[in-house]
Amino acid sequence: MQKKFDALLDSGDVTRRRVSLLQRVHLDGWLLLLILLISSVGFFILYSAGSKSEALLIKQASSFAVGLFVMAVIAQLEPRLMARWAAGLYIIGFGLLVVVEVMGHNAMGATRWINIPGVMRFQPSELMKLFMPLAVAWYLVRHNLPPTFKHIVVSLLLIVLPCALIARQPDLGTSLLVATSGLFVLFLSGLRWRWIIAAIAAAVPAGIVTWLFFLRSYQRQRVMTFLSPESDPLGSGWNIIQSKAAIGSGGTTGKGWLAGTQSHLDFLPESHTDFIIAVLAEEFGLVGVCLLLLCYLLLIARAFIITLQAQTVFNKLLAGSITLTFFIYVFVNIGMVSGLLPVVGVPLPFISFGGTSLVTLLSGFGILMAIHTHRKWISYA
Repeated sequence: MQKKFDALLDSGDVTRRRVSLLQRVHLDGWLLLLILLISSVGFFILYSAGSKSEALLIKQASSFAVGLFVMAVIAQLEPRLMARWAAGLYIIGFGLLVVVEVMGHNAMGATRWINIPGVMRFQPSELMKLFMPLAVAWYLVRHNLPPTFKHIVVSLLLIVLPCALIARQPDLGTSLLVATSGLFVLFLSGLRWRWIIAAIAAAVPAGIVTWLFFLRSYQRQRVMTFLSPESDPLGSGWNIIQSKAAIGSGGTTGKGWLAGTQSHLDFLPESHTDFIIAVLAEEFGLVGVCLLLLCYLLLIARAFIITLQAQTVFNKLLAGSITLTFFIYVFVNIGMVSGLLPVVGVPLPFISFGGTSLVTLLSGFGILMAIHTHRKWISYA
């Protein structure tokens, strides 16, 4: 088949589509441009939210540089190689979660990190945000789609086991995101509507059981605070009340860069991490928030185009899951900061401070670039 194809090329009946320099190095220009644009905004907001800390900014910039390098390396990999490595990467990720369970580094009451003295400290649960959709997509494409009941059960086991370990750390927000990335693959594989309806019907009793037996007291308190933050304004409701105050005080155009009061006077906790968009809203107002949301929408739209143009089922499932999970990142963070969702500790992509999360996000976009730029670019003369 390849010989026939080469003969057609030589005869001039078929010509390869010209590719840009970025495509030759397997980088997508639109994704790269939008990532750089959003991240640039993030550095400005982080400098303000972090009380003008240059050390914080340098650390975030270093993580971003590492993330860009990792993204570029991953973009060079052919998706079929990722499919081959999927099972092994899943096993490695699960093994690292077991290591965290046994001998993980504890900080601020949570055991989420593996600490290598003098070298680095990283959070294995972040890796599962990528390893999970890889593994579920790899398993499902090995069988006929849509998946049968047996394959659905196996896929759910692949999702539940690592998520249970992450929830024990405890890290409910990351656990939900990892589960979401796997469930999106299952949904995109052509899951029949009767299974979807059954899952929705089972969600209520499952939620009751989770509330009674699995949620910790502080997690229950977050839900109660979401329902009525004013019931404890100086305690559990403080974060969301101050966040709403910051968002509202920004008005249409905001108070100006470095002129916010909620963060600079330390009224707004976690202003450089989970609640950083409240700082953006206070300093740049509704206009600034809308422009940021527009950039996010353009980034998601580009990722969806890559998903639709993917040429294999595995690539479509993987790209679709990464895209939808990124959307959930943005939706959940903005929802919880504005009081529309309970606080679950989800950072705002490319804006919030956090090295491991930033590298993981950029790695995901590296996978999207690999899927897009390794297609067979052929056109007929």
